[in-house]
Amino acid sequence: MTATYTFDVFSSLDGYGAAGGTWSGYWGRQGPELLERRLALYDEEQRMVFGANTYRAFARMLASSTETSEVRDPWVTRMRSLPATVVSRTLRDPLDWPEASVVSGDAVDVVARLKQDSGVPLRSHGSLSMNRALMEAGLVDRVQVTIFPVITGRTGMEPVFGGAADFDLELIEHRTLDGHIQELTYRPTVHD
Repeated sequence: MTATYTFDVFSSLDGYGAAGGTWSGYWGRQGPELLERRLALYDEEQRMVFGANTYRAFARMLASSTETSEVRDPWVTRMRSLPATVVSRTLRDPLDWPEASVVSGDAVDVVARLKQDSGVPLRSHGSLSMNRALMEAGLVDRVQVTIFPVITGRTGMEPVFGGAADFDLELIEHRTLDGHIQELTYRPTVHD
């Protein structure tokens, strides 16, 4: 049986995964329902999959944060406690992340093997370029996009689907959190 792979990403309405300027984490729009939902998603048994750049960004953010900062929200702490595979040709074990290991090689090959061998679902938060390649290879079963009610046209960074192939999306789940944040889960299929 093949493990389910979910590409989990935050986005502004105009498709950016981050923003510069005066925006804070979650674009300053988080609320209790979002944080409870995130914790529930990460309470499930699963294996995290990260690209090297996303792993480095998480490790750097966590190292420079305090125990009470939003970087250490309970869902992030829970995510960090899950087993993780970091796909990288440059990083080496041991990583500063409990239960994480580095696997060298092409992400498509690594994740194809993980999907065959894993007894638990796989989830990746962020890792945009890696996940775009995995989607194109047909390895992503679910794209879970949490859309924050902001447009970051001038300060937006990291276009979530910039440079991606074309996909048809089948909506399989949706919810509104805190009255203004949309969580949309799709089944992607490469568009011919």
